[in-house]
Amino acid sequence: MKPSVVLYKALPDDLRARLDAHFTVTEISALTPETLSQHADLFREAEGILGSGGKVDGAFLEKAPKLRAASTVSVGFDNFDVDALNNCGVVLMHTPTVLTDTVADTMMALVLATARRVVESADRVRAGEWQGSISDDWFGIDVHHKKMGILGMGRIGLALAQRAHFGFNMPILYNARKHHEEAEQRFDAQYCDLDTLLKESDFLCISLPLTNQTHHLIGREELAKMKRSAVLINAGRGPVVDEEALIAALKDRTIYAAGLDVFEKEPLPVDSPLLTMPQVVALPHIGSATHETRYGMAKDAVENLIAALTGKVEKNCVNPQVLK
Repeated sequence: MKPSVVLYKALPDDLRARLDAHFTVTEISALTPETLSQHADLFREAEGILGSGGKVDGAFLEKAPKLRAASTVSVGFDNFDVDALNNCGVVLMHTPTVLTDTVADTMMALVLATARRVVESADRVRAGEWQGSISDDWFGIDVHHKKMGILGMGRIGLALAQRAHFGFNMPILYNARKHHEEAEQRFDAQYCDLDTLLKESDFLCISLPLTNQTHHLIGREELAKMKRSAVLINAGRGPVVDEEALIAALKDRTIYAAGLDVFEKEPLPVDSPLLTMPQVVALPHIGSATHETRYGMAKDAVENLIAALTGKVEKNCVNPQVLK
């Protein structure tokens, strides 16, 4: 008998067929308290789950006693209680590699859009404000040869450094848990402490996961250390930045601009002050949102679940200690 799997994200037909070939699959709309209650019998028998969004914690695991593997269609897994999964012997799989270049592209787009005031200028053109040669109130700032500070030198940080160094002749500064030899050798990246990164970066680009240590890592004190001409870019996790502090810094012109693809609350509330600030470029968490990359992520998630439930895990496992 095939293992029972709950799918809570629609898949392309070929990937759904691949999943069906290995498991008895039941698809639901989303992973919420309501669907968990509505499909209690289904979760009680489920050995695997696959999807994105929703909270998987100790309370969830009590209602899914046979669960052996969870596969998320994302690189981030802050909605999973990893300790609870470990205690229950549940393998957690994610998709950390396929989206690297696409997210780095998005971050570079935010750098350019904020510095050159692309969105603001386009809006002014549409509003009919372009009546002749533009005045200096349309001007932005240069990107080339400016210092890029990268907070978190993982796969995405490395890909961003490549774009900035070779494409825009930008000196690279970075802060991470440890020195990154490849970044230092390929891009002449300079490791520095957080204070130095804040003080010297012209573009502070955040690519960090959300953990207890990174929550509100960038707050009022940190923003005050940045250059008044500096731009903050966040495409990691929203709560890494204290949003209230960022709003205050933008209002006070403590920093020049912000390019944001992630927020403390998503979707971003329509009454957020960020939406009224012309120096803010706000995107709807599109970091990996291309047809090619989202397909690749879904494919990886399917293969990850197959590997986890057949005992053939070789990569993409968040908690490999469970396999021992």
